Amino acid sequence: MTAAAVRALHEALCEAMVAGDVAALESILTDEFTLTHMTGYVQSKSEWLDAIETRQMQYLRMETVEATIGTEGTTPGLTTRTLTDATIWGSRATWRLTLRSWFEPRGDEWVIARTVASTW
Repeated sequence: MTAAAVRALHEALCEAMVAGDVAALESILTDEFTLTHMTGYVQSKSEWLDAIETRQMQYLRMETVEATIGTEGTTPGLTTRTLTDATIWGSRATWRLTLRSWFEPRGDEWVIARTVASTW
């Protein structure tokens, strides 16, 4: 997986989150995808997508201010710092989030296997 492909997948993730496009998110996440929130709560793909669909989680703007690509063994990873304007379970703020994402192949394409969010 090239660095450009990693960045493109991250951008697709951010765009789909802001658009609330659950179908697009479904297509770029593994079935076993988990999102670990900055609180430590690990959310399954289905629960996260449901929260987006029901607008319990609304992502209004995501700006990536820094991105670093690395690997763990043979698995590509991406660490980004974002400014994420979102309403999460009724609380709106712009969070300074570090998002660490790992990828895995699916056929001829790559998808996001998991993401861990923390603050910076």
